Amino acid sequence: MSQLQNYDATCRLAQEIAENIQERNRQQRTGGNPAKINMTLRASLQKLKQNIAQLREGLLRASSSRRLMQSEADRRQNLIDDLLTREKQLNATFKGEITEAEPARSTLMAGGAGASGGVAANPWLINESEDTKGLSFGEIKQQQQRVIEAQDAGLEALAAVISRQKIMGQEIGNELDEQNEIIDDITHLVDKTDDRIRNETRRVKLVETKSASCGMMVVIVLLLIAIIVVAAWPK
Repeated sequence: MSQLQNYDATCRLAQEIAENIQERNRQQRTGGNPAKINMTLRASLQKLKQNIAQLREGLLRASSSRRLMQSEADRRQNLIDDLLTREKQLNATFKGEITEAEPARSTLMAGGAGASGGVAANPWLINESEDTKGLSFGEIKQQQQRVIEAQDAGLEALAAVISRQKIMGQEIGNELDEQNEIIDDITHLVDKTDDRIRNETRRVKLVETKSASCGMMVVIVLLLIAIIVVAAWPK
């Protein structure tokens, strides 16, 4: 049985249980014997619980195998949650904890006959996107597979762009390393040139000092010669 058929059957079973509970309550009010219908209700409630469990397992398998888009999986999960709420309400009504089963928020009995006698659309297929309306499960699966493949292709393209950017970053890093080495060499050369300039400056100062001393000695010698000449000059 497909998920759609199972959901439809579960909705009809819930509707049947609600009607049987009303009949059981009517018999209790009129003094009838509800023992037989109570047995039927217990079996039906157990069957309802099993059907809901099967729906949950089927949806889990479909979601894990990526046969459903996330939005569709969430929508169907909401329908199953409504069924669970309905099942709890029916159990509480059967046990007499509440007096009347309240309808679920998504009108879970839409799969059965309506009050006007017409057949309502199954909520399992309601609110589908325009892309999947009118498609079989196989066609929906193929469409979703194409979407997944398109997403994978987009991820591969993004990975290629990131890879290229990584290579560019590595090349820029290598270029910066080379530039840093050149800068280090220039700095070393500047330091050596500065040392040479300092040495030459010291040498020039030393030469200037020596030149000044030689000039002074020449002046002294000339003065001595002049004194000697003056002293020896006849009077």
